[in-house]
Amino acid sequence: MRADKAYSSRAIRHHLRSRGIVAVIPEPADQRGHRSRRGSHGGRPVSYDVIDYRHRNVVERGFSDTKQWRGLATRYDKLALTYRGGAVLRAITLWLKQLGDTP
Repeated sequence: MRADKAYSSRAIRHHLRSRGIVAVIPEPADQRGHRSRRGSHGGRPVSYDVIDYRHRNVVERGFSDTKQWRGLATRYDKLALTYRGGAVLRAITLWLKQLGDTP
């Protein structure tokens, strides 16, 4: 699972580990400092795949493209079925646009 520094906590990392999910979450500077001040009781430094973390923006750009439709961004639809239909329609239009861009 790729996530940004806001999701870096012991509880989240423990939950992911218990489910067998590899976390790719960097540690914020304040947590790093706090851990180093605690010495040997602070635990091991967080390790994550830096190369894999660089690809996190692909997911964020995908959400950004989807949220360009006002109906999806603001959730005007009353029924979940209607909202889901809009989300599927947006996914199809993005897919067709991607097919048109490839030679």
